[in-house]
Amino acid sequence: MPGPDARPVPSWTPRPQGGNIDCKELVAGSTLFLPITHEGGLFSAGDGHARQGDGEVSGTAIECPIDSGLLTFGLRDDLALTTPIARIADAWLTFGFHEDLDEAVILALDAMLDLMGREHGLNRSQALALSSVAVDLRITQIVNGVRGVHAVLRDDAVQWA
Repeated sequence: MPGPDARPVPSWTPRPQGGNIDCKELVAGSTLFLPITHEGGLFSAGDGHARQGDGEVSGTAIECPIDSGLLTFGLRDDLALTTPIARIADAWLTFGFHEDLDEAVILALDAMLDLMGREHGLNRSQALALSSVAVDLRITQIVNGVRGVHAVLRDDAVQWA
């Protein structure tokens, strides 16, 4: 998805509107939520991976074509997104992208704290305390100058009362 201004964006870097996210957990059946900054969305996809490790460290995964697939689009007015989030089979993912890895961590964790508040009714302090034991931080990618981190909150990480 393009950014909020009219400038063209490269397809090979991740950014708050999506881009080259390179997260191996995003597979068939995943739901990816993206901030929309332009009328019509202007969605595009590419760069299929048959296999990839966390970080995509050397510049490539096992690249493959995307010959077919079913994409379904819907609008969620109840999600005030500043960065992508995803729902996979057994977890929520939030993302942070920045040239500095520490900043990418902060962005991913900040989005996760927002998600924990929205999905589980936790205030910010509760979500931050719980994230130390229930949220995993993973390197999404380090390959192209923009670092990516995703925070993972597994459904079985916490027993909600």
